[in-house]
Amino acid sequence: MSTATAHSFNKILNQTKIASKSRASGEVDDGTKKLRRLILVEGIPSAVDPSLRPRIWKILLRVSDLPAETFLEYVARGPCEVREKIRNDTFRTLATDRGFKERVREDMLVRLLDAFVWRNHDNQETQQLGFTYVQGMNVLAAPFLYTMPSELEAFFCFSKFIEESCPLYVQPTLEGVHRGLKLLDRCLKIVDPELYAHLRSKNLSAEIYAFPSVLTLCACTPPLNQVLQLWDFLLAFGVHLNVLCVIAQLLLIRDDVMKSSSPMRLLRTFPDLEALPVIGIAVTLVRDLPAELYDELVRHPYEIKAS
Repeated sequence: MSTATAHSFNKILNQTKIASKSRASGEVDDGTKKLRRLILVEGIPSAVDPSLRPRIWKILLRVSDLPAETFLEYVARGPCEVREKIRNDTFRTLATDRGFKERVREDMLVRLLDAFVWRNHDNQETQQLGFTYVQGMNVLAAPFLYTMPSELEAFFCFSKFIEESCPLYVQPTLEGVHRGLKLLDRCLKIVDPELYAHLRSKNLSAEIYAFPSVLTLCACTPPLNQVLQLWDFLLAFGVHLNVLCVIAQLLLIRDDVMKSSSPMRLLRTFPDLEALPVIGIAVTLVRDLPAELYDELVRHPYEIKAS
């Protein structure tokens, strides 16, 4: 990853104001378009300039306000009503990643998740959806605490991400996750009917083998530096694409899966994540999907269906 790429990113960042437009408006300013293109073509050269990723994530998430007093007020309230549940999960978060453990202590995760629950405790009246702590949220918070320079920035980025990008993934029923898994089956059937049929013949559906990868947006598959690169892509183009990233991981081990008499043994833990090939395959899969199915994919993490 080159210094020239870092320079290109910095040039765009210096000209880009954080847009206040919400997803609903559907408009994307030129600076964001350029950032997206550069993320796809070059990738963020974090090794050359570690300040790039946090700045880019904040722009992609449209996080400009960081009211410290608000965050501190939540923290000052202490444990939220589901603290027990939070503590049951936080000690396991990315437990095998040494770099993560060195940078993010468990108390930081607990504090962020407690504060998130308090924030939504206060916002109940104004929000269409309520939020509390659910399984998987600890893993979704981890990349923000690892990437952002402060807990304050991590908290506001995580909150915006959950509330706008994938609110249905963190409902108590995990509705968005289950929708994503059903869509994964439907997409796989179209892009690789043979692989789909082989898995079905072994009674394997996405609910069985892809649940962790869909729930955590692939953050459950090490190494973390590859997860962050994949998240650069998901934050730039939409978390719905994670479903195609999971299919891409399947396609990378397709031959082994097809030859295996018990493919679940292979699928229980995916091989180490390689962001670039996964992104490359996911992008090409978009073209293979019928427009209506792709539209459903785009909306599944956030759109509340009329009952």
